[in-house]
Amino acid sequence: MNLLGLQILNLSRKKLDGHIPWNISELKSLESLDLSSNDLSGFIPSSISDLNFLSHLNLSFNHLSGRIHLGNQLQTLDDKSIYIGNNGLCGFPLNNCSEDVDEWPKGHEKVENMRKDDSMMLWFYSGLAMGFVAGFVGVCSILYFKDSWRYACFQLVDRVYDKLWVTVAIKANQLKGKLHRNKYEGNAREG
Repeated sequence: MNLLGLQILNLSRKKLDGHIPWNISELKSLESLDLSSNDLSGFIPSSISDLNFLSHLNLSFNHLSGRIHLGNQLQTLDDKSIYIGNNGLCGFPLNNCSEDVDEWPKGHEKVENMRKDDSMMLWFYSGLAMGFVAGFVGVCSILYFKDSWRYACFQLVDRVYDKLWVTVAIKANQLKGKLHRNKYEGNAREG
């Protein structure tokens, strides 16, 4: 949903399953959306009506259900073929809703759980970052106050740096020697 300049999104016949993301309205520049012939289920999120530039929509042949939301661009997309193959959908332009069809069909709870999962991941990564910072500050504090550990740490870093530098220098010289030999052998063949 970070692709703010995206204008055309065609994900038809990709065997996608799950739900249409509830925050799809963040793709503000979207003009064409094709999610047909997948295994998407649940409801069509109401935020899809916030896509002001949407002129082509195809949600056919999925497992979508519930009432089709009205609003903004969705009212101009009145072709029934957009929604064909979704037996659980009703509303304009299909007009086959009964009074007992809920605005939020089965699966809405899963989307709410997905929102909670996103929130949980945010907390997880925030905690991970705070733990890293606390550990880093702790190690730096110990090295600052404990002279013998600081000297040992820097000696270790110096030894590793020296080994890496020597290894890179040896490999570079071997490569130069190989290139020089190949060039010399090529000149010898020509002469």
